[in-house]
Parts: sequence; structure tokens; C-alpha cells
Amino acid sequence: MAMNKTLSAFLLLFVLLVSSAAQPKQLDIREMGAVGDGMTLNTRPIQAALDSAAKLGGGTVYVPPGIYVTGTLQLRTNVTLYIEAGAFLKGSANVNDFMLNGRRVGLLFTQDAENVSIGGHGTIDGNGDAYMVLDSAKKMDHAGVMWTRQGDHFRHVSEGLGDGPLVPKDRPYQMIIFSDCKKVTIRDISITNSPFWTLHLADCDGIILSGLRIWGNLLVPNNDGMDLTSCSNAVISDCDIRTGDDCIVLTGYNHHYDLPGYKFLKRVCENIAVTNCTLVSRSAAIRIGGFDQNPMCNFTFSNLIITNSNRGIGLFVRDQGSIENVLFSNIVIDTRLFTGDWWGNGEPIQLSSVRLTRDVPLGKMKNIKFDHVVCKGESGIFVYGSEESVIEDVSFSDVRFHIAEGKLNDVTGGNFDLRPVMDPKLSLFSHDIPGFYAQYVKNLRIENFDLTWDAMKEPYFTNGIEVNNFDGVRIIGFHGTAAPNNAKSFPVSLRDGKDYEITPANIPVSKENVKAK
Repeated sequence: MAMNKTLSAFLLLFVLLVSSAAQPKQLDIREMGAVGDGMTLNTRPIQAALDSAAKLGGGTVYVPPGIYVTGTLQLRTNVTLYIEAGAFLKGSANVNDFMLNGRRVGLLFTQDAENVSIGGHGTIDGNGDAYMVLDSAKKMDHAGVMWTRQGDHFRHVSEGLGDGPLVPKDRPYQMIIFSDCKKVTIRDISITNSPFWTLHLADCDGIILSGLRIWGNLLVPNNDGMDLTSCSNAVISDCDIRTGDDCIVLTGYNHHYDLPGYKFLKRVCENIAVTNCTLVSRSAAIRIGGFDQNPMCNFTFSNLIITNSNRGIGLFVRDQGSIENVLFSNIVIDTRLFTGDWWGNGEPIQLSSVRLTRDVPLGKMKNIKFDHVVCKGESGIFVYGSEESVIEDVSFSDVRFHIAEGKLNDVTGGNFDLRPVMDPKLSLFSHDIPGFYAQYVKNLRIENFDLTWDAMKEPYFTNGIEVNNFDGVRIIGFHGTAAPNNAKSFPVSLRDGKDYEITPANIPVSKENVKAK
């Protein structure tokens, strides 16, 4: 009996030891010498904790309350960086602290890792204000504004900074980078004051970004909230993003961080869901595409609130990368005009397909759907295809749009902003503002569209819906008018196209060189 008890005790101790060995390790950065006094540079002790956790097979590196100044850190496979409530991981004010293998990077740089995560209820602070000239705003030069309605007076600010953007100093690059990683999770932390892009994931697969508060200085240029480049299978949810530049960016750009000589792969940016987020931006709250060589497809955006932004949603084909199969649903958008050299000009939604790169076949945009959207803006919705890249199979259903009189109409209104494009005349240029404008489109459907206006004074506000160069347009259940105080405009204007249907049948329509079928 005594032997059995001894054997049982031994087996229990063995199980406990094995179980203990199997538990993830937790390393407190203070054990490696980190000091949270807001002054000491802690790059080495924090990196030592991350490396030690990786050598043990994985675990959690714990950042306790305090302010821990650091330069570039590298996360590792199977390691979680846990930042406790009251803890601040703060970027150094010395740009030389952000060098890795002879390259300038940002605060966190992680490459070729798997099952890597950041969590907790603490804060990552990029210390971005240290890299800005805080009393100087960037000026727009003559070449950039010469085609606008206002010319050199475009977005003029008589005194002060206006809406920025600030002039940057020499600064670190993307604040948090994950390159060629799998199973990346970032939850519940606050990320603030980035000097450049805040969160960049390039060529990653299996991503969860949830419960993040990304709050940047709204005057800082290039401080995007999160950029996913050629990534697959991602869920972005329950985030609050407020940045000067774009909030959420999805691209198919070849932006690999490996050594020189890396052969770019034709990687697709695909299968990404964005839901339950609030967004504020001086550029675009949501941006898809731009400088893209790789295709982008299968995105859903739902239950979003976009407020106090320059542009709500923008989709851009500029290179050989195409954009297909994108659904937007249950979205509130509120946009206005801003001063400063921000891209966008008060439009809630822009889709555009215009050449930027020479000597490549321009990509296509097709199968884009907007459903249950409420908008208020100081410029119109527009779908701007080109002769070489017609935008196909786009639908807007159950959309309510109110165009508000803008306080900055005299210095910025009445223009389209398509930047970046190859033809400078199409970058930022004077254009009349219908409530909804489309050109070079095929199979465009606008159903249950309600359009209202403030008492607009400017003559450049024109038609309710205007569609040019089209093949197949269905306008079903339109309730709206042309702009007030513009007797030459119509509720609907069609030019240079074929195959259209409009209801109710009694809506006044201007038609020029169009065929019913």
C-alpha cells in the first residue's frame, strides 16, 4: 500500500512537472534590466526578453506599467508581446535608434515569423511629434494646383496651420511591420502618435486585428492607420482609427522588406473582412488600391461609421493590379472639405480607374456593390472609369445622400482629386459636381437612391445623377433633384451611351447621343 502511494505521488509530481514545462513562459522585461522611467533606452533588455522567449520555444514577454523608451524591436515565432494597462512602449526621439541590418525601419519589425502576437490593454506610442515641425504646414506648389478651379488660391490658409499637414523631419519608417508572417494577431492595445504608417502587414497570411485604438495626430502626413499589402485571410474588427492619412488601406503592391535581389511573387491581396469599426481621416477612411501590380479581390466591409473625413471610401486602379468582388454594407459616411495637401476633396465615395504606370496593361475594376449606405458630404459620389479601363458591374442600392454647403467651397470646392495619375491634368482639376457622377462604366445599377441638397449657391453644383460613356445603366427608384439654383441642370443626365432604364418614368432627363438599347 505504501509503495502504491509512493508511486502515485511520483506520477502526480511527474504530471505536474510535464504540465509546467508545457506552459508558455512569461518573461518580465524588468528581469532583463528594462527601466520604465520614460528616459532610459530599453532596446537591448526588451529584445533580450523576446529572444529568450523564442529560445524557450515561445511564451509571453510582459511589459508592466511604466514608460519604456525603445528603438527597433523584433518579435519572434510563438512569442506574444503583452503590454499591461498603464504600460507604454514609447519610440525613441533619436532616429538612429531605428536601424536594422543597415536599413532604417520603425519601432517593431517582424519578418518570417509564425504565430506571433501583440496584446494587452497598454499603449504603443510612436513619439511621432518628435519628428514633426509642429509650427509649419506643408504648402502646395503651383504645379500641383494649376488645373484646379481656384488656381494658386486652392486650399489657401490666410494664417496658422489650417488642417495641416505638418512638415516632417527626418523620421523612422513604418511604425509596426510584419513581413512574410503567418498567423499574426494584434488585440486590444492602443497605438498612438505614429511618425509614419502605423501598422503595415506585407505578404502575410492569417491575420486578426481586433479591438485596436489607433489614434494619430490628425495633422501628421503619411500616418496611415493600417496597411495590408498582398495579404490574405484577414479579419479587422472592432477598431477605432483616427489618423491624418488613410485609416485602412488594402493594396496589391510589391512592397517586400527582404534583402536586395528578392524576386517579387504575383501575390494576391484577398479574403479580407472589415467590420464594426469607427474611422476618421484627413485622406480616405478606406482606401483600396493605388500603386498595384498584384490583383485584389474578395473584400467585405460592414457596420462602419466614417465621420469628419476628407474622403470616405476610395477604390483606385492605377497599375496592372485589378480590384474585384468587393461588398460594402451598413455604412454611415460623413465627409467635408479640408485645407492642406491631403488626397481627396470631400467626396463620400470615389471609384476610379486611370493610368499611372507606363507600358503595362491597366487593370480592371468590377463587381463592386454598395448596399444600405447613409452619406452626408460636401462633394458628390463619383465613378470615374477611363476608355482603356471601363469600370464594370457596380451597384448602389438603398443609398441616402445629402450634399451639404461647405464652409471651404470658395477655396477648395468644385474639383476632382484622382491622385496619383500619370497625366497631371487629371491629378487635381476643376470639375462640375453632380450628386452622382459616372463615366466609362458598364452595367451600372443605382437602385433606391435618395438625394437631397442644401441651398447650394455655387454654379458648379449641377445634375442629380450624370452618366457619360456608358453601356448599360439602370436607375431604379431615384428620388432626388438637380442642384438648387441651377436651372440648366437635370435630375438625370445621360450622354454618349446605350442601354438605359430609368424609373419613375416622369423624372426629367437630359439625353445626348444615347440609345435605349
